[in-house]
Amino acid sequence: MPQCKKCKFCLSPLTNFCAKLSQFKDPIIQQEVMEDKTSRFTCKGKPVYHFLGTSTFSQYTVVSDTNLAKIDDDANLERVCLLGCGFSTGYGAAINTAKVTPGSTCAIFGLGGVGLSALIGCKVAGASRIIAVDINSEKFAKAKALGATDCLNPRDLQKPVQEVIIDMTGGGVDFALDCAGGSEAMKAALDCTTVGWGSCTLIGVAIGDKGLTVSPIEILMGRTINGTLFGGCKGRDSIPKLVTDYKNKKFNLDALVTHTLPFDKINEAFDLMHQGKSIRTVLTF
Repeated sequence: MPQCKKCKFCLSPLTNFCAKLSQFKDPIIQQEVMEDKTSRFTCKGKPVYHFLGTSTFSQYTVVSDTNLAKIDDDANLERVCLLGCGFSTGYGAAINTAKVTPGSTCAIFGLGGVGLSALIGCKVAGASRIIAVDINSEKFAKAKALGATDCLNPRDLQKPVQEVIIDMTGGGVDFALDCAGGSEAMKAALDCTTVGWGSCTLIGVAIGDKGLTVSPIEILMGRTINGTLFGGCKGRDSIPKLVTDYKNKKFNLDALVTHTLPFDKINEAFDLMHQGKSIRTVLTF
C-alpha cells in the first residue's frame, strides 16, 4: 500500500494518520470526541467524553482506527498494557528520538514510569554511563537495578545538579532526557549536555508551568533540543514489535509494575502515585 508523504507511516488514504491528527490544534487534549464530534458514552442521558481518544478505564470502548494496534494473543496484558503510553514514551524517546548511541553518556531527569523506561532505552542502546536524577531518593535502588550507574538527588547537592553532572563527566553528557517536566528540570537537562553535540530531549511537561527560556547562544554552541510525542512510536507497527521484544526479554516491564489492584481501588492507585510510592499500578477488572 502507498505510504503518506508526510509521515511515511499511513498505510492508505483510508487510514491517513496525518490527516486525522491535523484536525486537532492539540492532539493530546482534543480527543474527547470521535471524528464526527460526538462521544460514544453517556451517563444518565448526558455525554461522557473520551480521554485521549481511548478511554482506557472502560471495560468496553469505541476508538478510531488510528488508536488501535493488534498484538499477539498470548501477550501478558497485565504487562504489555504499559506499552499503551508510559513505557513506549520513555523507551522510544531514548531509542527513536534522541537516538542514544553505544558508549555514550546520558542523564535522565525524573524516575517515574516514563523516566525509568527512558533509562531502559539508554541501557538497551548501549550507553556506557547513565546518570539518574530525582528528588525522591527511594527510587534510586530501582534505577540502579535497571542500569543507572550514578544517582543524584538535587536536594542533597551543594550546587545545581547540572553543574555536578558537568563535573562528573568532564564537560557534560551526550544525551539528556527530561521526563519530569517543569522549567527547572528542563533547563537543568539542557545545561548538563556537552557543548558541540549535546542532545536534550523533552518528554515531560507540567501543565501551567512557565516554560523553558533558552538563550540562542546555548543552541549556537552545538546543542540540540528535541520534543517527542509517544516516544516517536507509531502505534500500529511499533506496539506489536515492542510486545515481541518484551516476550523475547529484550527489556523488563515487570520491574516497572510495583502494585496490582482491583479497579474499584483506583483512587488508592492514584494516592500511591501522588505519594511517590509506586512506579506503575496495574488495575484489573
